[in-house]
Amino acid sequence: MQRVPPELTRNARELRREATPAERTLWHALRSHRPRFTRQLVVGHFVIDLACRSAKVGVELDGGHHALQEEADAARTAYLAAHGWVILRFWNNDVSENLAGVVATILAAVARGSTHPQPLPSREGS
Repeated sequence: MQRVPPELTRNARELRREATPAERTLWHALRSHRPRFTRQLVVGHFVIDLACRSAKVGVELDGGHHALQEEADAARTAYLAAHGWVILRFWNNDVSENLAGVVATILAAVARGSTHPQPLPSREGS
């Protein structure tokens, strides 16, 4: 397995520490679900905001600055798709205004890509 360049590892750690409010909100909504999600996953030379490794579903949260870099985002999505990833993109305000809808969309994509018939919260029934 190819090693992750140290600068990407440092960048991913910094992004975890300095998560945006939308990333924190969505992480808190997804972290108890199975299959597991992870934050700031390095794939190739990119860092995915939130990812479900087992289903190969990545979630990118975009702020206003992404409106100016549509070509770069499209190239990033194409690279990740070529490596088997499904990338879902949401605007930060989607998370703040429709968290339940965003979570449902993500879990539906994970269910399609997972061997598990329906991802369940880890503490169901507790």
